[in-house]
Amino acid sequence: MSFHASARREEEAKAEAAVPVESKGGLFGTGLSEWFALPIGVAAAVPIIKFDWYVINEETQLLAVFLAFCVTFYTQGGDAVYNALDQKAKDLLKEHNEAEDKVIEALDQKLVFLKANQNMVNDFNAINEIRAATYEKLNAAGAVKPQHDFKAQVERMLTMIAAEEGSVAEKMKMGLMSEATASVTEKFSSDKALKKAALDAAIAKIKGDKSGSDPVQAAFVQFFKDKAAAAAASKDDSEEKAQKEAMIAKMNSVAKNEGFFFEFDASGKPTMKA
Repeated sequence: MSFHASARREEEAKAEAAVPVESKGGLFGTGLSEWFALPIGVAAAVPIIKFDWYVINEETQLLAVFLAFCVTFYTQGGDAVYNALDQKAKDLLKEHNEAEDKVIEALDQKLVFLKANQNMVNDFNAINEIRAATYEKLNAAGAVKPQHDFKAQVERMLTMIAAEEGSVAEKMKMGLMSEATASVTEKFSSDKALKKAALDAAIAKIKGDKSGSDPVQAAFVQFFKDKAAAAAASKDDSEEKAQKEAMIAKMNSVAKNEGFFFEFDASGKPTMKA
């Protein structure tokens, strides 16, 4: 099928040629030979000229000359003129068809592109559905994330408190041990009886006698008992308050620097930020 708007090409014209109409041929379609026109013309010319129905004058001569010229030009140069005009027409038709072929090719490419993009609306709908589902998941995650962050912050603070308490306990233990060692050493250095008792106990242990008591151990035990009794009887809690205040200040500093959802008041009670 041709999409050209120009005149039909020769191959298309041949393919779509009309069925020829049957003709009898001959003189005026009667089937008689064309040579019968000659006697008929002579027979008709005699009365026409005789009765002056047609006057032969200079105009007739000019007509005869013109007809002779036309016949001569047609028979001698007709083919050349026809070929020249026909070739020009073929060239014009060829250029026109080539231009139309390019237009048709461009339209075909556009058609292919449009067919390829005919599902564009469905694609965008699918993208919008995916975007909506993603936003819903993000909103759900956003609702859970603060809880997760709060849990992590509480765990972080508990870990820090445990580490701080362990550090304070270790410092106190080391301090008590140093104080106990110094007190027992001073006590045994100033008391000769304790020195002798400690020496006798050491010699007995070397000999394998485990029945006697160890005066050094007893001195340490007595020191810690006295220390515990003094601490229980003492009303001074300034050291505990100072440690608590330092701990609260440290926890508030961490909470502020790391953007926690809560902080601690002066009593150590956590409060949520506004």
